[in-house]
Amino acid sequence: MRLYSCGMVSEIHQLSEKIGQLAELAQSLRLENANLRLQMAALAAENAALAKRMKEAHQRVAALLEKIPAPDENEEAA
Repeated sequence: MRLYSCGMVSEIHQLSEKIGQLAELAQSLRLENANLRLQMAALAAENAALAKRMKEAHQRVAALLEKIPAPDENEEAA
């Protein structure tokens, strides 16, 4: 007595191949996700560093502006 027909064996083989492809795709997506997380962390750190530099530059400009003397009343009228 045969347990499986030829068509059933073919279907099982196709299903097995599809499961293998899905497993490969899932692994590929996991690796891509991990890489994207690393990139996101690096970009977040770069963004924080740039924000810090901008804040420092803003503070330096504000300090320089405070050192500029106010114009005299005579200069304002001219």
